Amino acid sequence: MKTPDSADIVVIGAGICGSLLARKLALAGNSVLMLESGPRVGRAELVERYRHSAFKSDFMAPYPFSEMAPHPVFTPEANKYIEQTGPHAFQAQYIRMLGGTSWHWAAQMWRFLPSDFRTQTQYGVGKDWPISYDELEPYYYEAEVIAGVGGSPDTGSPRAKPFPMERVPASWYQQRITERLAPQFKVEDDCTARNSRSFDGRPACCGNNNCMPVCPIDAQYHGGLSAAAAEQAGVTIRTEAVVYRFEHDDKGAITAVHYYDWNKTSHRVTGKTFVLAANAIESAKLLLMSKSDQFPTGLANRSDQVGRNLCDHPAIGVTFDMDEPVWPGRGPVSPCSIGQFRDGEFRREHAPFRIDISNASQVASVTKEVIQAGYYGAKMEEIIMERAARRVSIKNALEQLPDPDNRVTLSAKKDALGLPTPSIYWNMDEYVIKGTAATRQRYDEIAAQLGATNIKHSKEGAFSNRQHITGTLSMGKDAASSVTDEYGRAHDHPNLFMAGTGVMPTVGTANVTLTAVALALRTADKILAEARHA
Repeated sequence: MKTPDSADIVVIGAGICGSLLARKLALAGNSVLMLESGPRVGRAELVERYRHSAFKSDFMAPYPFSEMAPHPVFTPEANKYIEQTGPHAFQAQYIRMLGGTSWHWAAQMWRFLPSDFRTQTQYGVGKDWPISYDELEPYYYEAEVIAGVGGSPDTGSPRAKPFPMERVPASWYQQRITERLAPQFKVEDDCTARNSRSFDGRPACCGNNNCMPVCPIDAQYHGGLSAAAAEQAGVTIRTEAVVYRFEHDDKGAITAVHYYDWNKTSHRVTGKTFVLAANAIESAKLLLMSKSDQFPTGLANRSDQVGRNLCDHPAIGVTFDMDEPVWPGRGPVSPCSIGQFRDGEFRREHAPFRIDISNASQVASVTKEVIQAGYYGAKMEEIIMERAARRVSIKNALEQLPDPDNRVTLSAKKDALGLPTPSIYWNMDEYVIKGTAATRQRYDEIAAQLGATNIKHSKEGAFSNRQHITGTLSMGKDAASSVTDEYGRAHDHPNLFMAGTGVMPTVGTANVTLTAVALALRTADKILAEARHA
């Protein structure tokens, strides 16, 4: 059956935010067409692809790459899809396929803290959001119910209702770390969309320890499930549809989008309302590509803010061998965190941070280490057993303040469809540097308390990004300094909305997906309210 070339609402991007927004709009009776640049691939095929991959440490290994909808690849060699122009490489790992990047996540769905929405007012740094925590709280819960989120009840984020899911039972590793670090450090369950019981037709977590890059049994929620729910609600999905241009009238209203299929044929789709819900890098890229005589610097960009204020959680880590065997690798890979450094008056001086305690199996990394040291045979097996049983790995999620110089632009390089690839400039300010020093101090205290040996810190001055990409489509009340209003509507285009992590003005210290989904559900309600009064 031929899919339509028009709909009430056209959504670009079929990740977790776009899919759940589309589902909500379709359930209200709207015709919704969702365009996804990548292919449709099911969980069983992804698991099989990963099983046969030689690169088990690469979270992108299960996910198909196409020159028609390219994404960054780093193994076995980097494809350099993203041009790096800054002093720090922004090694983004996002997936262009139905369901989006949350296919390969750890399912952490944290709420922001109330203070995260008003850091400028409260601490004199960063930006205030155009909305408050209280305005978003019911949408946080709506998203948690859909995904089945559980976690520690006391994380500093007030709740009107309890978590809809009970926590996954703590492993021996988590129990011992928690006991050994108390009372100086409070270890709390991560807030995760992971089943501890049968829920929504999916089984409980059975401890495969394979949450990243793909849960083999769908015990954890992901965007593929969101897309399936959208389709069940009546959303028409068109995959392998690479949107490359918005069309608008003389008043700036969007009238159509143009996309290439993977045969390089161009198509035009019309609608009443358009929602851009690709990831924060690709969304900015599309807006910058859609320049016209009326909008010579790209759509939604009269403020010159599209692509700017790129933020992530610049991360440093530490590994060490604990003084007792605790056997990481049983249960979820991200079970618990230390959250007591997420907020406080110190935020006036340095970045806050959350400390993630990894439960990923250490056998592969320890084996590589032991082989490189020259061991073999029975002695090699003995050392692998000893170290893998005691190895602790932790990293931080550290707040980065919005900086207009950290940004996404268009490179001169073109992909197979002739479309420009992204260029990224990423740098660290003193706020991050000072927060990093504070983190290292806490790492040393934790290591000492756990009787650590063989301590290895991240290289000084080196940061990894956590794939918590925000800021490129920042919302705000002032059209001169933001891209969208508090509902994600483009200041320059009355019928263009944006959903996803890009609209978030600041990145806080929590994984960003839950906040982005909550904002998307709130945007859907705004679209529905305006349709009722039209």
